[in-house]
Amino acid sequence: MTVRRIMGSETEFGVLAQGEPGANPTVLSTRVVTGYAAWVARRLREQEAARGERSVGSAGPTPSDDDAAQPGSPDAPLGTGWDYGSETPLADARGFTVAREDAHPSQLTDEAPVLTAEEIAAEAISETAMYTEDLDWRRVIMNTVIPNGARVYVDHSHPEYSSPEVTTPLDALTWDAAGDVVAARAVEYLAEVSTGTDAAPVNLYKNNTDNKSVSYGAHENYTVERAVPFERITAALLPFFASRQIMCGAGRVGLGVDGSHPGFQLSQRADFFERTVGLETTIHRPIVNTRDEPHADDTRYRRLHVIIGDANLSHVATLLKFGTTSLVLNLVEHDRAPRLVLEDPVAALQAISHDPTLRTTVALADGRELTAVELQREYYRAALALETELAPDGLDADTAHVLGTWDEVLTDLAEDPARLSDRLDWAAKYALLTAYRRRDGLEWDDPRLVAIDLQYADVRPDKGLYHKLAAAGRIRTLVDHDRITAAADHPPVDTRAYFRGTAVSRYPRDMAAVGWDTLTVTFPGIRRGARVRMPEPHDLTRDTCEDWFDAPDVETWIERVAANRPALVTGSDID
Repeated sequence: MTVRRIMGSETEFGVLAQGEPGANPTVLSTRVVTGYAAWVARRLREQEAARGERSVGSAGPTPSDDDAAQPGSPDAPLGTGWDYGSETPLADARGFTVAREDAHPSQLTDEAPVLTAEEIAAEAISETAMYTEDLDWRRVIMNTVIPNGARVYVDHSHPEYSSPEVTTPLDALTWDAAGDVVAARAVEYLAEVSTGTDAAPVNLYKNNTDNKSVSYGAHENYTVERAVPFERITAALLPFFASRQIMCGAGRVGLGVDGSHPGFQLSQRADFFERTVGLETTIHRPIVNTRDEPHADDTRYRRLHVIIGDANLSHVATLLKFGTTSLVLNLVEHDRAPRLVLEDPVAALQAISHDPTLRTTVALADGRELTAVELQREYYRAALALETELAPDGLDADTAHVLGTWDEVLTDLAEDPARLSDRLDWAAKYALLTAYRRRDGLEWDDPRLVAIDLQYADVRPDKGLYHKLAAAGRIRTLVDHDRITAAADHPPVDTRAYFRGTAVSRYPRDMAAVGWDTLTVTFPGIRRGARVRMPEPHDLTRDTCEDWFDAPDVETWIERVAANRPALVTGSDID
């Protein structure tokens, strides 16, 4: 057995316009996605020019004002469109589907987002604002798939980066951190194109709350064997998720959903959860989410959609978030998870979060009282026993790395949580804030501490406090910056994300709609195209399809795909 499985992250970034605190966040998010789409188009143009090919978006003569916003114009951003065909947000893993009329509007993620008339008016900043070679704001992009296989889009009122599928916790960390590079590039690009205009600079933050009662997510996704009863998954994950925040919490100034009660807590998300199990993600948030939307062969897989995590910048915290969860899922699949039942999981989640000393105990149904460290140690022991039993010749490097780090971190947390200020987000933030409090005599409700909390999450490398601490060597990193930057431009090579990302990079003008498990293309000059299914996340890797991309055009490429995977390709009319 191994820690390896298909996994990935989703990060909704906090968005602010400097000097415009009342700016419409959906408009700002649209600006971010459109701007990054234009950044990608410019980069692909440069790459194609270097190869001597026609540039992205430059087919035909320069358009008139009436059609300047159409795909194919020199200033058109790269917007692939999203294939909503496999989205099933109302399917519940407990065996039923919620009726659309009973669903909250935020649950209807199988529909393309649409700007309201008010938001469209706000987007039209001025007649002269922000038109460049790369960008025409008359063409709004709310969704795009980028060359590393990730999705960048407007999710409600936030820009979201959904990473490509990967197979190891270290790769999950790498392509999650690549999303931070994407966010920083978007901020830099918008600052560039807004210079000399009346558009306010936009900035992004990798955090989870505005401290005004609004929370936004940092989700995880894991493939799980379809045959495993979901009730077994729930039973194992409730105590695990309630206590996992001692390693994976991002830290937060303020208690309560609006942060109005003074104090510091481990998690930015804990206070926003109200239920143990449920389908919702933005209201009545549950610790275990039941969305049954596999984006793969649903006879083999389910996708565990985890909504309780914080947005991590720390490499060690991110590795442990993905690695320990994957190991616990191994325990579930083998029916070897510890038999732990919390008396009140939601109360336990919040009590643990509110105590940075980690001394709080929570009640179990069997009468025991355990700390979060003790709960995690139970899962660690069970995982170590199972993995050792299933790999008698020795653990693979990825599994050994996660188990070793888990053990080391739990040991230090039990003896002195302050030791983790060089490895975990909440501990690093707590140490930083404590130093400011001692120096300036600040109470926990001082607004300057809230500002420091926010600045920790700033995506700009020269402004974000996390990035400054990491650059100074005060926080350990596990992946070097060059590899993370490369991951922002290139897909993983061992999942179908390679196929998706390379197709977007190689044939960007021809992508009609792209999804996690589908890809639809148009053939130039005729109203015809093809659709490729990708039901197996482990297929269409670099080893299986790299040479197909030598095709000079998209139609030849599709012919090669069909020749090698005939069952995956179907023709379709493109309107």
